[in-house]
Amino acid sequence: MRKLNIKELVDFRRKSDRAKQNFALNLKLNRVESEAEGGGDYWVSSVSAIVQSFKHNDLQPVLDRRSELEEKFDATKVAKTMYKRNINILYSFEDIDSNKWRPNSKIDFLKQSKDNQLLTVRGLQLQVTPNCVFEFEKDGKKEVGAIWFIAKLNGFSKDELGMFANILWLYLNAHFSKDRIINPQYCIAVDVYKGQDVSYLQPKENGVPMILNSTIDEIKKLMGGTN
Repeated sequence: MRKLNIKELVDFRRKSDRAKQNFALNLKLNRVESEAEGGGDYWVSSVSAIVQSFKHNDLQPVLDRRSELEEKFDATKVAKTMYKRNINILYSFEDIDSNKWRPNSKIDFLKQSKDNQLLTVRGLQLQVTPNCVFEFEKDGKKEVGAIWFIAKLNGFSKDELGMFANILWLYLNAHFSKDRIINPQYCIAVDVYKGQDVSYLQPKENGVPMILNSTIDEIKKLMGGTN
């Protein structure tokens, strides 16, 4: 059975009953469905600049990338829609205070092993690729958090974003909890299209439903319980 990413789980939830059945069958047969936005690189121009901006706590990478994309937009007759969408995301990000995603103390970014990108949850292999994992000190103890910047045309709902935050929590517990405390407040998924975010802590406090497990269970049921 092939691995899934969280965007595919989001797409699955939005499908009709018939389309959900086809998705489960394709998964069982290791067939890959096509991506409507042209693959994983569609949003890379804006997202990669936002990641660098967060890492350096500096808006300049966003400003530089926006100028670069505007030049490309003016110079080309192809892919203008893609450039425009990425430019719009960068403009929106200029108004966001990224400090709300950081603890007050100094943070150190941790290396992530590609060998750890797959996480088995309730029998399904999920690909987990957060942009940043970071540690910081609180009350004399080392704590760890992560942030995942995600883009999708028309964005995500809060409960869909919650799936990303949920898998971040599981990922950090699987790979970084041996000598660190996992802080749920800083397991953060950011929808850069809409400019909204959800942490793993928020669903518990604000009643946002946690739908990762139920989504996986529905897929497994349609697959006939196959592991």
